Formats: sequence, C-alpha cells, structure tokens
Amino acid sequence: MKKFNWPIWAGFLLSVIAFLSYPFFFINWPVTRDFPWASLLLFALAAFLLFLGLRRAFKPGRRLISKIVAPVFTALSVLILALFIFISFIESRRLPASQAAPSVGQKAPEFTLTDTNNNPVSLAELLTKPMEPLRPAIVAETPRAPKGVLLIFYRGYW
Repeated sequence: MKKFNWPIWAGFLLSVIAFLSYPFFFINWPVTRDFPWASLLLFALAAFLLFLGLRRAFKPGRRLISKIVAPVFTALSVLILALFIFISFIESRRLPASQAAPSVGQKAPEFTLTDTNNNPVSLAELLTKPMEPLRPAIVAETPRAPKGVLLIFYRGYW
C-alpha cells in the first residue's frame, strides 16, 4: 500500500479556506480588510503544499488515481485563486461611487452619530462646542469654537 498523499489534500483544503477566510473572517479588521494579505499568504502556503503533492503524486510506483487526482485538485485550487483575485482586485473596483457623499470642501449635511463611548455627537455640536487647548498654556487661553470638522470615511462591510 502506498502512502497517502496528504499535501495535495491539505493544499486544496487550504485554498478553499483562504478563499472563504476574507469575506467571513479577515474583513473584520482594518489591517486585513484594506488589502487581503492574510488570504494571499494562505494561498501561497496552499500553493507550496500543492506543489509538494504534485511531485509526490508523480513519483515512480504511484497509482494512476493519484496521478489523476493531484492535477485536478491543483487546477481547482488555481481556479479558486483566480476567482479570488478577480473578485478582490478587479470586480471590487466596479462598485458604484456614493452619489450623496460630500466632496472635498463642501459643507456636510447635518448628522448625529455615536462616538467611541456610544454618546451621540452631532455636526452642529462639533462646530459650536469650544475646543479644549491641546497643550497646557502658560497664559490662560479662552476656549474657542472650531473653524471646521474633519470627516474621515472608512469603507464599510459589503
């Protein structure tokens, strides 16, 4: 009985996991959401295992089924990687732009959102509330109202 070709099975399973890891797991953190480097790293590890499995499948004395299954699983894994690259890097650029978003320099519409402490904060409140000095002043400064508000938008979940 010949040894079980575990690298080909592990490589195929890892490529499926790498494909599903981004939309179900890695999208939760900004460091892995903005560029899917963790999924690509998993695909690289899967490619290494598939390479080892292919070499093992075509060693002399291996059964014919091993020589058929290994290239099929490798081809499926390459197709999975191609689909991931197509969806992540090509098709995601076709997402529609937000038509209602304010452009640079344009006054933002009135809004009320929650801050990191779950307290409601409105645009009018940000523009009228006096700012605290950033550094301790030697001479007592009177707090003044801000001249503007910087809004930063992060890409959401899709």
